Amino acid sequence: MLVLLEHIILGIVQGLTEFLPISSTGHLVLFRKLFGLQEAGLLFDTMLHFGTLIAVVIVFWPEIRHVLTNPTGKLARLLVVGTIPTAVIGLAFEDFFEEISRTGVTIGWEFLATGVIIWAVESMRRGTRTFDEINYTDALIIGTLQGAAILPAISRSGLTIAGSLLRGINRADAARFSFLLSLPAILGATVLQTLKLVREPVETAAMIPMLVGTMFAAIAGYVAIRWMLKIISTGSMKGFAVYVWILGIIILALPYLGG
Repeated sequence: MLVLLEHIILGIVQGLTEFLPISSTGHLVLFRKLFGLQEAGLLFDTMLHFGTLIAVVIVFWPEIRHVLTNPTGKLARLLVVGTIPTAVIGLAFEDFFEEISRTGVTIGWEFLATGVIIWAVESMRRGTRTFDEINYTDALIIGTLQGAAILPAISRSGLTIAGSLLRGINRADAARFSFLLSLPAILGATVLQTLKLVREPVETAAMIPMLVGTMFAAIAGYVAIRWMLKIISTGSMKGFAVYVWILGIIILALPYLGG
């Protein structure tokens, strides 16, 4: 029962934090270390990514269907251009970033940096460019920022939305493009992790809590995307900046408090 609860918690954490600008990897590292949760392992990490992938597909199915039926269209080309720098950065520094994620030694500072980024872009004048006006330079820059967000507590969605806003794209379409660009990145990561697991046997009993956790990741991801689209269209992300600042300060203070 405890193992099932752990997988449910990690699934919810992954689903919510993947799309809110507060870093999913940073929160997973934090939950595992602070609350003594067992390491989920590569298989469960892969399944969690698959859960968030399902959430993106459900919310953005009209756009995804358009890409599938128009594979040489502008949106498809933008996603390809934006994914290239993400893939290059991810593959080139995979081992380095995996080690940082495993130890979690920098996540306090990274949470603080995420907060600074979010607060800074929220303090700027709002852009007016629409989704149809996004160009290849925008996609390349935003994709590069997505690659930089491979650091565990640097929020992928926060950095890509920030990059979109800095390029003058309006808030609603900045979030929309950010989430669509996450689709090939999450899919690619899931495929690569799956290839590593092909020869590893999996016990049937172990699969049940993993499947439940994946389901909760998909549900939480769907809720997070819908919530984030509403927040960025009508509200402010500064509350998220304050949250990750508080979190970062607590993490950095823990060693001095005996934690």
